[in-house]
Amino acid sequence: MRRRYTWNIFQSIEYSGEQAQIKLYNFLGYLMDNFTPSSTERNFLSHIFRENEVCRDVEWERYFCYKSIEVPEIYTGPHLTFPLTVEQVTTMVEAFRNKKQLHSRYVLQLLLETWKLLRLLPNISRISTCHSKEITICGDLHGQLEDLLLIFYKNGMPSLERPYVFNGDFVDRGKDSIEILLILFSFLLVYPNDVHLNRGNHEDHIINLRYGFTKEVLGKYKMHGKRILKLLQKIFSWLPLATVIDQKVLILHGGISNTTDLCLIAKVDRHKYVSALKPPKRVYHRVSLSSTESEVHYDLSSVKNNQRRASFGIRDNFQNRSLQDFSRRIPRTAEQEEEVRRRQSVFIQGGFSQSQKELNYQPGTSEIQQEPSMVDTAEEWRQILDMLWSDPMPDNGCIPNELRGGGCYWGPDVTQEFLNRHNMQLIIRSHECKQDGYEFCHNRRVLTLFSASNYYEVGSNRGAYVKLGPDLVPYLIQYQASSMTRELTVRKTVGKPEHSALKVLREQLFAHKSDLVRAFQEFDKDKTGKIALNDWATAVEVVLNLGLPWRMLCSQLITCKTPGGMLDYQDWFQELSIKEPHMDNIDQGLLETLYRHRSTLETIFRLVDLDNSGLITMEDFRQTWKLLSAFLKMEITDEAISDLSVAIDTNQDGNIDIDEFMEAFRLTDKKSRLERGKSMFMGPTSDLSKQEGDPNV
Repeated sequence: MRRRYTWNIFQSIEYSGEQAQIKLYNFLGYLMDNFTPSSTERNFLSHIFRENEVCRDVEWERYFCYKSIEVPEIYTGPHLTFPLTVEQVTTMVEAFRNKKQLHSRYVLQLLLETWKLLRLLPNISRISTCHSKEITICGDLHGQLEDLLLIFYKNGMPSLERPYVFNGDFVDRGKDSIEILLILFSFLLVYPNDVHLNRGNHEDHIINLRYGFTKEVLGKYKMHGKRILKLLQKIFSWLPLATVIDQKVLILHGGISNTTDLCLIAKVDRHKYVSALKPPKRVYHRVSLSSTESEVHYDLSSVKNNQRRASFGIRDNFQNRSLQDFSRRIPRTAEQEEEVRRRQSVFIQGGFSQSQKELNYQPGTSEIQQEPSMVDTAEEWRQILDMLWSDPMPDNGCIPNELRGGGCYWGPDVTQEFLNRHNMQLIIRSHECKQDGYEFCHNRRVLTLFSASNYYEVGSNRGAYVKLGPDLVPYLIQYQASSMTRELTVRKTVGKPEHSALKVLREQLFAHKSDLVRAFQEFDKDKTGKIALNDWATAVEVVLNLGLPWRMLCSQLITCKTPGGMLDYQDWFQELSIKEPHMDNIDQGLLETLYRHRSTLETIFRLVDLDNSGLITMEDFRQTWKLLSAFLKMEITDEAISDLSVAIDTNQDGNIDIDEFMEAFRLTDKKSRLERGKSMFMGPTSDLSKQEGDPNV
């Protein structure tokens, strides 16, 4: 039971992070759609919402150009010449094992060759087994090079006799994402018919902003990192979406829905979706209904299929709350206000039955200018989103994936109908961490495969890969990559992830202090400052909604004295609080907001840092907080922001170092995997203040 609840804690925090990133992207998209074209705020955000570049291949090749970059004589890393040979790739793998780095000239050249090849590949790769071959399938690697090297050690490197399928999520969270990409791309170039790469939901530059890959590349390639990231955006969009083995086994990253159609997927222009989070242009039409304090999402694909709601988190309903606060902050012309009122009227009178023509009407626009293929484009996008983001569920049906904020949950009936319709027998997908590295569901018709071991913490889970021969019977191999894992006793293997999960919970509790105080006061009618432990457990679940046995966790989360079973909740908060001494004069509400939304704030910082220097000006710092305050629908005064900036700018140079700022406000230890892509190492959870100063932590 302890192991299960530890797992639930990790997964809940992970999925809430993904949901928060999607909400933030939707919010920024909302601002972009509503700022006037000439506004400075629009320019402030526009670099992440630019339309996909439309240029000739020769222009892209010029962008990839590497010839002017010199490789210095002191460079000791691997050298590449093209076309690549297997010997060169093997040498590069060994260099990465020894912590060496590939020179940026070779990186750009390798990316160019990869892009040329990927453009020739179909959306769905179709491969076959034979009596002399087994195909190896790997799940999420998430930048954990040690896992990939262990797979190669146990199973052998890719070759003509040893084909591989890598099922997406190569990057983010781990510290060696770029090395994993370079290895996989190199083997793809050497064995184009025997190495197959599927796109995952993390092969997306919007997701990379939050989960570490963007920062990793900019840190390792300071001069050409921005260019490398731009090229990887393009390459990610050209990755195939699925692989089919012997016409019987479908391999894709996330899953399916009740509308998934492989015939449609095979025909889409996949490279249009540089970010799978970005819907087709002009599919979304926003309506603010003042009477209901809600936002309405109109998806043109609902005209074709209304069997389930759109699988993607609704842009205008990203927090299931009204966005009228935001619209008040955004200046509109009289003509724009009139258009908003007209659309409200059209929707209220006709609802979703209104024709596409009416809802798309714009003054001065003729009917001929409407795009007739927009419904099909919306359906394409939704299906791609489902393939990258969806998860299976035990119950029949197909419902939106509210937990992640994108994709859907699909049931065994949907699996069976899909397999029957396409004459298949098995779906292999990844996307979810499993304690054993794999899990069967839906009457063993769906196999989830996860190849990143120790994902949440050392000892938290095994990794696995699967081999398929001509009989298509899955043969699973499990492993756990880490010399540290081998040094742990059985007791420590269980205890270390549990301690990590408890510390993550402490951070969540402190970050929700205001909400918890209000919930506690509902039970503390006499304002004594004390509540019963049972009431504490009830209030915490109401606020955090994690479905955990809080009463059982009391002994781990409450270490102050509780005479007569009564808890002094202010003393308890003091126990949770870990603050830098020089922060005492900062507004406490602002600090709590920072702790709770630290990852979102860091993502905005990365967006604001246009030159990728790691520094932002005081003015950009204030602009960032204004965006965050609008996103959270709360007022943050200029005075509070100024106090915070002065406290952070210790050297008084007028700039804020993003990394130093984020580390100054880290309640959990600095190696939190859920946000930074590194392991969480914990000491005893009873005394966090001592733990923070321990050099061994």
